[in-house]
Amino acid sequence: MTEAELEKSIATDPDWSEVPADWHEKAEAVMPTRKKLVSMRLDADVLEWFKDQGAGYQTRMNAVLRSFMDDEKKRTGRRRAHR
Repeated sequence: MTEAELEKSIATDPDWSEVPADWHEKAEAVMPTRKKLVSMRLDADVLEWFKDQGAGYQTRMNAVLRSFMDDEKKRTGRRRAHR
């Protein structure tokens, strides 16, 4: 794909329609965190619902847990100790 074709493809992509032209000026490099393999028991319907959402369900589950954790930190004003 040429540079011109790429720019045309981006310009007509609906996922890019609301992205501001200067989005990259506020972008920050973020290093991915290391994941830990865990075993946990989940309600079957919860697991199936996430799996039914398609590929990346574990990443989405992690995002939900992270959102809860971040909200708790803001609410309580403290960070809980690692165990």
